[in-house]
Amino acid sequence: MVNHAIERVGYKMSLSSSIKALLVCPLCKGVLDIREESQEIWCRADGLAYPIRDDIPVMLADEARTLTTDERTEH
Repeated sequence: MVNHAIERVGYKMSLSSSIKALLVCPLCKGVLDIREESQEIWCRADGLAYPIRDDIPVMLADEARTLTTDERTEH
């Protein structure tokens, strides 16, 4: 059985490109910045960082942290 949600990258698991393409911000439906190194998914428009826990995106506003001003404007 093939799991399309994750793919193995070295010793870490990573969100597959097909899943990344489907993800949008649950609040504004905007574009997301997936930050696998910090295990977060950023929505700069809303200023939120959604956690990725155990390779699962937790797309709940109550679970997100607020991005800093620097994070929100960084390119």
